[in-house]
Amino acid sequence: MNRIIRGDAVVADDWRTLADDAQPAAGAKVIVPLQRWREQRATLLAAAAAVGVRIPNTEDVDTLWPEIAGRPLLALEWPKYGDGRAHSQAQILRRRFGFKGELRAVGEIGRDLVFHLRRCGFDVIVPRAGENLAGCLQALQDFSTAYQPAADGIAAVFARRRRAV
Repeated sequence: MNRIIRGDAVVADDWRTLADDAQPAAGAKVIVPLQRWREQRATLLAAAAAVGVRIPNTEDVDTLWPEIAGRPLLALEWPKYGDGRAHSQAQILRRRFGFKGELRAVGEIGRDLVFHLRRCGFDVIVPRAGENLAGCLQALQDFSTAYQPAADGIAAVFARRRRAV
């Protein structure tokens, strides 16, 4: 079983990423690509206990929202290190649409992104293969002050200063 960062701990992943040709086991919690969700929604919902959707960072979540609003898990992709479009997707899902399900960051994710991913609203982080999970978990403590507002609800420095005056 894969290990992931959920909240403030490294835990076993209770979701299974379903291969394109695999069928979900009865009662399983599965993650499928967006295209498969679109093509096999009824079949997946009938077979699995829960179905999450993996969303490419090229998708417009404003347009996509009606299709994914009821999902318990959304996995946003990082296809390469420097491509941060999923940061914006996460902010939109959490702040504009009020998404309350599990928001998962997957792909080319290293320690240096972890703190910022949490600020954008991700509750689960799946670092790239070979990444040190303990180091990624420690990254959540790297900064004690936020300089901009984000989906995590932590007051930015300018807002705290304004309240103190």
